[in-house]
Amino acid sequence: NLLRSFLTILGIVIGVAAVITMVTLGNGATKSVSDQISSMGSNLLMVMPGQRFGPGAIAGAPFRSDDADAVRNQITGARLVAPVVSKGATAVYQANNWSTVVTGTSNEYFEAGNWEIAAGRNFTESEERSGKAVCVIGESVRDKLFGRQNPVGSEIRIKQFACEVIGLLKAKGQSSMGSDQDDTVVMPLRTVQRRLSGSQDINRMMISVKAGASVDAVKNQLTDLMRERRNISENEDDDFRVMDTRQIAETLTATTKILTMLLAAVAAVSLLVGGIGIMNIML
Repeated sequence: NLLRSFLTILGIVIGVAAVITMVTLGNGATKSVSDQISSMGSNLLMVMPGQRFGPGAIAGAPFRSDDADAVRNQITGARLVAPVVSKGATAVYQANNWSTVVTGTSNEYFEAGNWEIAAGRNFTESEERSGKAVCVIGESVRDKLFGRQNPVGSEIRIKQFACEVIGLLKAKGQSSMGSDQDDTVVMPLRTVQRRLSGSQDINRMMISVKAGASVDAVKNQLTDLMRERRNISENEDDDFRVMDTRQIAETLTATTKILTMLLAAVAAVSLLVGGIGIMNIML
């Protein structure tokens, strides 16, 4: 009976294909999350003011440049320390304009965050020291302002000042949180502090841990140093938080694994139904 045989085979084929597809999709999602986390930087710690969100949140004062210097000088396991300040601004080139995020930082930011220069160069020491109006832009900003042409050597306007584009970052795509990593304009820290923020405040610090050093040990040293510098007594909670990219990766990976198991269980129902169909026919 050809029809009966065909329907029997079809039930099993659909069940097996559903299980394989769901498991493959789940594993692909897990790998995608891992790749996105690794693109943020390996062995990376991020120190930010404030603790928790919503009710019971603890507000924290922003960091200062000497905090980054203290981390650089006193934490032996820290390989790179990049102070970061971010401000929203509109970038303008000829008739094109685009609202983006301007990041003020040092050259260590590029290496700590696994950024590669696709064209041009990063900052020189004199540009960082003097706060010169130069910038390195992301692929999304290049696309919105320049199209496909090479932006290096051109000038864009950020608020009321002109900024020379000296470099173009290699595209990274979306982050694990869904934001566009390439929608960025990176300038020397002093340039952003003087011309955009108007203060010496720092929003966060990125610390890359030396290879072979214990990330947990560096994390504990960072916490102790920041508590000391911010005059937090023993019975007070931290007014800052230290985030580890490994923890983010483990949390997101665990979530995708649970989803994979759930999808595989749903697909297994199709296989079970196919098996029951064959059993009925044979009986």
